[in-house]
Formats: sequence, structure tokens, C-alpha cells
Amino acid sequence: MAQEENNILREGFTVGIIGSGSWATAIAKMVMCNKSQLNWYVRSTKDIETFRITGSNPKYLTSVKFDVSKIFFSDDINEIVRRSDVLIFAIPSAFLKSAMTSLTEDMSKKYVISAIKGLIPDENMIVGSWINKTLKVPIENIGVISGPCHAEEVSLERLSYLTIACQNVKLAREYTNIIGCQFIKTTVTDDIYGTEYAAVLKNIMAIASGVFHGLGYGDNFQAVLISNAIQEMKRFVDTVHPISRDIKSSAYLGDLLVTCYSQFSRNRTFGAMLGKGYSVKSAQMEMLMVAEGYYAVKSIHEINEKYQVSMPITDCVYNIIYGKVSPMIECMLLTDQLR
Repeated sequence: MAQEENNILREGFTVGIIGSGSWATAIAKMVMCNKSQLNWYVRSTKDIETFRITGSNPKYLTSVKFDVSKIFFSDDINEIVRRSDVLIFAIPSAFLKSAMTSLTEDMSKKYVISAIKGLIPDENMIVGSWINKTLKVPIENIGVISGPCHAEEVSLERLSYLTIACQNVKLAREYTNIIGCQFIKTTVTDDIYGTEYAAVLKNIMAIASGVFHGLGYGDNFQAVLISNAIQEMKRFVDTVHPISRDIKSSAYLGDLLVTCYSQFSRNRTFGAMLGKGYSVKSAQMEMLMVAEGYYAVKSIHEINEKYQVSMPITDCVYNIIYGKVSPMIECMLLTDQLR
């Protein structure tokens, strides 16, 4: 079909989702508010069969009901890519590379929205850069979803705000039409690098928040910790990608606050378990979802070997998880550095 005048995306463009976790399910709920059809890659054939029978994801956000007659499911990622103009990636960053090993379809003419808040382990790359370099998607076609938005609250249709970052702001506005709805308000920015790094860092800060909570520190201390956390994030992001940005906006500060304080935050939960005496391995085994900050803190620590930004909270989390230092000892040392 001919491209609609003044629009980058052609009229009647198709959308596909890659991933089937809680965030992917929440995003599917948003998309279905705006599109009559959806393509959805779900790795497990058994999960697809159950989904078709029950009308809901059998593992995540099971209360969210879908009209499955409007969804094309497949466990073949290439089939979903072939059928979709816009692809929304919602796979934990630690598993993105392995999920793409079977991908053979050309991605160079696709439009991609990343809903992944993490770094690619070992390569220490933000997801947008990895998609551009590895999958050959033009950087101007890549959007990033950021902002304070837990999947559980989306499922309950509680008002949430999301930011779409894309170097092409016009395209970013078109992306907002895919996810924006009655309970999702949207804004746009061209700061794709800053929002991605901030989304990575806030998970690390949330682990720290959880550790201190697990150790018995109260709300007074948490306020000081989060105040220092946003300053630490600003120092790092401004060093790695020095442009003008408002670190107090919801894509940065808002996302940090909800991840550090919310009962739904898996990173805070992971940290709290460490603070209460769980080993890293036992905490991971007990959690049913991935805490992205576990992988992120190692990557940020390695990246910062080059930049040498002062990051005492990140260093604290790294020392607890990878240095195997006692959380009580490490946190006591950190309290002397906060102001």
C-alpha cells in the first residue's frame, strides 16, 4: 500500500512482539488498544496452545484477557519478523543474543522499538546500539520505551506515563500511537542513549535500595540513598553521552523512583533478599523473574573502568554481588560516602 502522506510508517502497518514475559504481555495489552491485529513470538509451543485456550498468558499477568482471534502466535521468530513492519523487543537483555541466534530474516528495513532495560552482557552495549550493529536496523528506525511503568499496574489499567526515545522525533511520535491509550500517556525525546543508560542504572540503584531495606534501614535513609542515586546516574550519563537533558523528568528520575520503591520491583526484591542473608544464587533461584540489575552492574562497572566516574552506589552493589563482600559491611562503608 502507498505510504500515507506525511507519515513514516505506511498505512495499515503491522506490529509484532518478540517475547512473552510480563512486560511483553503488558505491551501487548497497550498495542491491542490501537491495532486490530497483532503478531506475537512466544518461544514455547505449549504456552501458545494454552494461551489460545484460556485467552491469557499462562505464566505472566494471567488476569489480562486477550481476544486471541486477533493475535497470530508463532514459536518461529522468522515468521513473526516476516509478517511485521514494526517489531517490539521485550526479552531480558541477558537472553537477547541467544534468542536472536535463529533469526535469518533481513531486519534492515524494519522499524524496532526496544522495551528492554538492560545491557548486552559481555559486549557491554545498550540494546539500541546492539540492534543497530548486529541486526543492521538503521539507528534512526530504533525507538526505546522508557519511564516508570510496571507491567502489573498496566494490567490493572492504572494511569502510567511512558517516554519514547528515538533520534527521529517524528518517528517517535508515530511510535507513541502504537502504545498510547486511555491508561498510558506518552511523550518523546531524542535522547536514546541517555534514556537507555538511565534505565540500566536505575535497576542497580533499586538493588541497593532493596539491600538496605533488607538490612533494616528506614525511609529516612532511603530518601538520602535515592537523592544520591539520581546524582550518580547524572554523572555517568552526562559523561558517557554529554548532551543537554533534564534528569528530573519521568524517563530518568521517575523510573528510578518507582523501581526503588515499588512492591512490584524485581530488582528491589532481589536486593532485599541479599540484605536479609540470601546468597546471590539462592535469591535468583527463588525469584521467578529476571532482575536485570544483576547483569547490569557488572557491565556498568566494566564500562566505568574507562570513564572513572565516581559511582559509590554502583560499586557497593558490584562488591556485594560479584566481590562477595558482606552486604552489612559494604553498606556501612557506603553510608559514610552519602550526603
